[in-house]
Amino acid sequence: MRSETSTAASGHILPGGGDLLASHPDVSPLTSPSHVLSQLTSHTVGEALAAATGLLEAAGLSEPRREAEELYSSLLRRPTSAAWLERDQPIPPQIGEALEAAAGRRAAGWPSAYAVSVANFRGHWLAVDRRVLIPRPETEGLVDLVLAWARGAPRGAGPLVVADACTGSGAIAVALARESIVPMRVVATDCSPEALEVAALNVDALGVGDRVALRHGDLLEPLAGAPVDAVVCNPPYVAAAEWEGLEPSVRDFEPREALVSGADGLAAIRALVVQAHAALRPGGLLALEVDARRGAQSAAIAAAAGFEWCTVLQDLFGRPRYLRARRPADGSD
Repeated sequence: MRSETSTAASGHILPGGGDLLASHPDVSPLTSPSHVLSQLTSHTVGEALAAATGLLEAAGLSEPRREAEELYSSLLRRPTSAAWLERDQPIPPQIGEALEAAAGRRAAGWPSAYAVSVANFRGHWLAVDRRVLIPRPETEGLVDLVLAWARGAPRGAGPLVVADACTGSGAIAVALARESIVPMRVVATDCSPEALEVAALNVDALGVGDRVALRHGDLLEPLAGAPVDAVVCNPPYVAAAEWEGLEPSVRDFEPREALVSGADGLAAIRALVVQAHAALRPGGLLALEVDARRGAQSAAIAAAAGFEWCTVLQDLFGRPRYLRARRPADGSD
């Protein structure tokens, strides 16, 4: 969800790897969690969870036990029930240290996904850090929309080609490549080289390098005129004046350039629909996540750019969230 270069960010933590946070040039000792941590010496998972819970409770979090369990499970890429089922088992020192660090970050106000450097999107565990937006549950519905279209889309001898603009962590691109039941190739773009570094980690870790190509550039410019069958995007859609009113966990941590899109929140959508109309083959799909308050405006922008069947669909919370439109099948505007 980005149309301009993002700020740099914290490192990536994996249970099986090192913590790169401390070595990142943009993380100061005051933003590192070390100043809020005590030495939590634990021998079992349950003891480590109790120590993490105490740290979170002292920080004033409303559900410290649940959050501690979620941090532990996320570090292991496991269901939350793992924390309960494994409570009497010895905890490996590396996992205990990672949980301690994650709890310290969460206690300092970091979003949970950044605290553990992973997020679950449609069952796919993705590396995330402050270079990219945290994938939201609402965006999972955008993937469903494209997959449903793909099952009935006409195609030639080759795979369907989908452009994923503003890919960020690569969540949409990876999910499409892994879940499509018809052959599909995804070209994922982002104007932030830092975001593409994170996306590359996920493409490689989830084994879709043969189906996802990452390209640097703004919106659909990296396509360089190559036609595609569908364009999908979770673009920036927050108005500039709304930035200060966002939750601190968003405003103080997530990249502003991945969220804010001009004075009215529609600048990226205006540019994207024009590029999409030029890039799509006749009959091609346009699928965008939009601000629930600006769904009708977004549909009108797409219609003015020459798209037909412009419809705004609801997300899992019942809010107007997805713009679905089609380039006319005869290629006309």
